[in-house]
Amino acid sequence: MQSKAATVKEYLAELPADRRETIESVRAVILKNLPKGYAEGMQYGMIGYFVPHSIYPSGYHCDPKQPLPFASLASQKNHMAVYMFCIYSDGDVAERFKDEWLATGKKLDMGKSCVRFKKLEDVALDVIGRAVKRMPVKKFIEQYETATQRPVKRTGPRKKKK
Repeated sequence: MQSKAATVKEYLAELPADRRETIESVRAVILKNLPKGYAEGMQYGMIGYFVPHSIYPSGYHCDPKQPLPFASLASQKNHMAVYMFCIYSDGDVAERFKDEWLATGKKLDMGKSCVRFKKLEDVALDVIGRAVKRMPVKKFIEQYETATQRPVKRTGPRKKKK
């Protein structure tokens, strides 16, 4: 469910009390561990953490008007979720995240980059904090650019192999 809220404060105010408390707890962990250079705001109807255009003018390749997304936090219809773009494009980083989460004994309900949960007790807050903290802006941009590189299209005839 995308919110129409213009600010994080408005987004939090429109949540039911139990969800607000959970989202605020996850948000606090993200903010505590967020490396310098990222910004918090509303993005795609969710609380977003992103690389501002002042640091990465190209923006997000899917919509260059948007700053480069790093993580997001949302209350959806049937669950809440934290979207960890910072682990999505690197298989080793994603595996480390999964291993650390499972080592806590908590169930991991994860898509490609989102971790879904219904209550705060389901969340491995320390694992989220470490994943965020391990990804300084420069490293994230390098990872993003590597992941989004497209093969160069050849023009003209191909050379025959001998």
